Amino acid sequence: MVPVSLHHPVFLLSSDIVRVGPSPQTDLYNEPLNTDMSSLLKPFSVCEGPCASGAVRRGCPGSAHHQPPSQRLVAAGLGSLPGSLTGCLPGRNLAAAAVGGRKLTHPGKSILAGGIAGGIEICITFPTEYVKTQLQLDERANPPRYRGIGDCVKLTVQDHGLRGLYRGLSSLLYGSIPKSAVRFGTFDMLSNPMRDATGRLDNTRSLVCGLGAGITEAIVVVCPMETLKVKMIHDQCSLRPRYRGFFHGISEIIREQGVRGTYQGLTATVLKQGSNQAIRFYVMNLLRNWYKGDDPSRDMHPFITAIFGATAGAASVFGNTPLDVVKTRMQGLEAHRYKSTVDCAFQILKNEGPQAFYKGTVPRLGRVCLDVAIVFVIYEEVVKLLNNVWKTQ
Repeated sequence: MVPVSLHHPVFLLSSDIVRVGPSPQTDLYNEPLNTDMSSLLKPFSVCEGPCASGAVRRGCPGSAHHQPPSQRLVAAGLGSLPGSLTGCLPGRNLAAAAVGGRKLTHPGKSILAGGIAGGIEICITFPTEYVKTQLQLDERANPPRYRGIGDCVKLTVQDHGLRGLYRGLSSLLYGSIPKSAVRFGTFDMLSNPMRDATGRLDNTRSLVCGLGAGITEAIVVVCPMETLKVKMIHDQCSLRPRYRGFFHGISEIIREQGVRGTYQGLTATVLKQGSNQAIRFYVMNLLRNWYKGDDPSRDMHPFITAIFGATAGAASVFGNTPLDVVKTRMQGLEAHRYKSTVDCAFQILKNEGPQAFYKGTVPRLGRVCLDVAIVFVIYEEVVKLLNNVWKTQ
């Protein structure tokens, strides 16, 4: 028996081909049979039909003659097959399912857009962060220095001028840019594989991805930067401030306490940031899915994004302010008074009562709502801009 090469045509009599169709006068593709004698010898390649996928792996040359069955049927004018059938045909491009849906954001774009959004946001909202931190450090054990938000702002401006409300900005600015970059980059790296064919992300999965993003940013950026910020703000309250600036503060803290001194309150920071971003991304994704409904490609106006972002920020404030209070105490200049995060929480509860866990809620609520709204709006707009100038697959 002579061996047959996979790439050599095999000639079969047309009459030997079993036909399935409404009429014996039609061929496999429901086209009239050509009864001309010249068609009795018909070339047939084993690269067609069921062998197509295997032939491709063996290097069968691609041509119009070797197209997958679904493409040949479309070319023959038979239209497209139902989704249940086309899913079984070779050559199907899975990425095509996302056409018309929300495109996945490249992690590189997420990192760049997140950094830009974080830098702009912190310059706008820092005074509210300053007031919140001052009120949280104004412990009940000592005679309260401030009677409220307005009094804190008034005394700060009297003693240090308007610039006093921006004391510690440098440490937070240096941290806010990489913090937002890591947050959005990590979230998209985790969420992209979890999205469906239209780019839609399930709400539960958004909670998990937000938790992962929060934990990552807490360890990499937030804990050391927040420690420096709190120490510098707390230092300003003393009669003789020791730190002359950001870099001087870093050098003094590391010289006296080592690198470990910049990671005070790590457990509380991880708990706070993890829960923060889990709540924010969950609420934001929930509202986005509700707004878009069955049309994932529907655009969101920046005003809508801002409202959803502010709502997500408010939810995170009421959800984890107690953790924020504990974190702030653990990172202050009096952190040595507490043996651990749990001991800090216990002492606050014992000495100041449960209401102490919600100190600074009002200024934090205003800051966070504005913060999250600004960040999400700027992030979305920067990503749109990057999509026009930075083409990715």
